Amino acid sequence: MWEWLSTAEPAELIFNAILVGSILAEILLRYLLRVAKTSKVLEWVDSIFIAILLALVIRTFAVQAFKIPSGSMEDTLLIGDHLLVNKFIYGTRIPFTDKIILKLRDPRHGDIIVFKYPLNPRRDFIKRCIGVPGDVVEIKDKIVYINGIAQDELYVIHRDLHVFSGDTGNPRDNFGPVTVPPDSYFMMGDNRDYSADSRYWGFLARKMIKGKAWVIYWPIGRWRVVK
Repeated sequence: MWEWLSTAEPAELIFNAILVGSILAEILLRYLLRVAKTSKVLEWVDSIFIAILLALVIRTFAVQAFKIPSGSMEDTLLIGDHLLVNKFIYGTRIPFTDKIILKLRDPRHGDIIVFKYPLNPRRDFIKRCIGVPGDVVEIKDKIVYINGIAQDELYVIHRDLHVFSGDTGNPRDNFGPVTVPPDSYFMMGDNRDYSADSRYWGFLARKMIKGKAWVIYWPIGRWRVVK
């Protein structure tokens, strides 16, 4: 089953269709109004166009909708959940650069984060932040240790009770210790036995982070703030 996220449908398609249609309508109406010279109508069109551009800016820099496609974050996030992602909490990235401005805070232990998949940046993943820069992360018989302290992870589920021995080369149940380098994070899924995460593809670079999971908005019965 695919791990990567998809933008929420049909909301994303509807939004994009409205945006493109509005831009085309603006061009056409400006041409017609130049002939008709109807200033009041032109002001009305400008107001609508500005509102749509504002919505585009919000989507690009503030909030974006995603749909959960796999069970790697169960039971926190379920297949089919639609969620909004806060894209400004970790700072706004200047387009076409790696420079971040207006940062509220850095990622913390326990944050559920959407990021570009390091092995294929065109895809988006969602995992929980387990280790921050400088942390020593180790997994022994499925238990995560941060800086030598066993973690009480109430959100984690283990569906496979089997423990891989440390000499099989499989990092699922026994891993490390490793030290998280600067500007990097160690990410893991809550469905611990069925998650392709930092145990397999390594540390997550800060520049790959897109935002923090914020609210499940659909289905309505699942509405909640993500924790």
